[in-house]
Amino acid sequence: MAEEVKEERQAEAPEAQEGGLPPLPKKLEKMTIKELRELALQIPEITGVHGMNKEELISALKKVYGIEEAPRRVGGSMRELKAKIRKFKELAEKARAEKDWERYERYRRLASRFKKRTRKLARAAA
Repeated sequence: MAEEVKEERQAEAPEAQEGGLPPLPKKLEKMTIKELRELALQIPEITGVHGMNKEELISALKKVYGIEEAPRRVGGSMRELKAKIRKFKELAEKARAEKDWERYERYRRLASRFKKRTRKLARAAA
């Protein structure tokens, strides 16, 4: 059983042995954010480790180790979606101040739609 796990880890990170990278103790998705940060801090190619969330750390580590990432099911990251929500809320308030009710309603609906996407993304990550 332990041999199978070792083989799986080696298959996941083919460049780990040759590039001088630290070996992966387990699958990246199963690691805690603290473990991911400790691992990322050992790799000089990855910068801004403490400002990254778990998803970003996993992505950066996969890139360095040469592990292919599976495509996401829901479009965009949580930060991108929340930035869009803020933008559309600002545009909606601006349209409301100008009493342009058509534009206000359009931007309000777009913000609502992106909020639903964040919920969907959160459920997919859990």
